[in-house]
Amino acid sequence: MCQIDNQLVGFLSWYTSDGIEANINGMVHPDFRRQGVFHDLLKSAASDMQMQGIQTCRFRIPSNSESGMDYIRYLGASAAPSEFLMVFNRAQIAGSSHSGLAVRLEEDQDLEFMVKCSSQAFGDSESWTRNYLTRTREPARITYIAVDNMIPVGMIRVNYLDTNTAVIHDFCVLPSCQGRGYGREILSEVVQIRLGVVTQNRNALSLYQSVGFEVTAEFNYYVISVDMIC
Repeated sequence: MCQIDNQLVGFLSWYTSDGIEANINGMVHPDFRRQGVFHDLLKSAASDMQMQGIQTCRFRIPSNSESGMDYIRYLGASAAPSEFLMVFNRAQIAGSSHSGLAVRLEEDQDLEFMVKCSSQAFGDSESWTRNYLTRTREPARITYIAVDNMIPVGMIRVNYLDTNTAVIHDFCVLPSCQGRGYGREILSEVVQIRLGVVTQNRNALSLYQSVGFEVTAEFNYYVISVDMIC
């Protein structure tokens, strides 16, 4: 945090899901922007990241934030896939076409399936996926496994923020099972959910829109080496 005359004018926080890349969250009061406040916070944080072995930083900038985009250009960060923020407003799901489909809580023996499903669906290595899933296990983040006649076909992780709102993480269906309507039926099990969808993944975007999600904002992502900040 940064304070001037006992007034909070800016803050920065970061977290990592894999021990390699840090996700940056921060904000500066409009009256104190373009005065180096955020850059000083970032340099201080980057020093801590280096000591913990973090290699890169990822920034999420609202597409309509002129100050944020100006700073990213100044920093020289590289563009990464953008993301839509979507909110569930209404259900538009027809009856189930898979009578044997069920969604259950994760069990200990599901880890290998989760690694396989996530790595194949998102294109990450199994070693990275296993590390990520292990590091991001926490009480508020619940993992559900979708099974069809007892055979796992997909997974969805939900971070419950309160009784009315939750955030989806790592929603995927095995590539060999995609295109059969599983995604729509799995989504029908969750209500009042907010989520992000990578803008390049038009198939996923169409799926979410077809069941009642609406785009409310767009964010641009940028990545830079920690060494370039320090």
